[in-house]
Amino acid sequence: MTRQTAPRRFARSSFTRSILAATALLALAVPAQAIGLLDRGPIADFLTVFRQQGVPRQTIGWNSPYKPGTVVISTSQRRLYYILPNQEAVQYGVGVGREGFSWSGTKTVTMKKEWPAWRPPEQMIKRRPDLPRYMAGGNDNPLGARALYLGSSLYRIHGSNEPETIGAAVSSGCIRMTNRDVIDLYDRVKVGTKVVVLP
Repeated sequence: MTRQTAPRRFARSSFTRSILAATALLALAVPAQAIGLLDRGPIADFLTVFRQQGVPRQTIGWNSPYKPGTVVISTSQRRLYYILPNQEAVQYGVGVGREGFSWSGTKTVTMKKEWPAWRPPEQMIKRRPDLPRYMAGGNDNPLGARALYLGSSLYRIHGSNEPETIGAAVSSGCIRMTNRDVIDLYDRVKVGTKVVVLP
């Protein structure tokens, strides 16, 4: 078994090194344009595959009362479930609202955005006047690679540039995912999807 798996690992690591070398050369060749390509868009999406994943995504058996296509978030478990047919669900690790900022209820996905820009709401600026008033989409943006907007609320399910916070209660009420996971969920979810947030 070791003889079979070692070449695969070597091939994967060689491939990863090749990709990283190519992106570094691209950055040296055309700095301004390359930074934009690496910061958001298809190349940035692709590079998320190689980032560490603290809580692995998995398909589990789950006898749920919710219809397939529903998103269910368990705040206490810090997990998000996308309901599949045949009593299964895709389970993702998430970061949730810290003490005093968690919430529960039912919302609907009203909008989806790739590499969204971020404008901190007024309530957040009052707490953190040092925050920028606007930040363009990209790897440094707190909303990460994708955002699913929930009803008319200020809450979103979004990616994160702080993957180490997945599994923790640290946000101002938004549901955080790794960029890799939020891209996967974004491709599954449609505008109009029901989102149930449990305590």
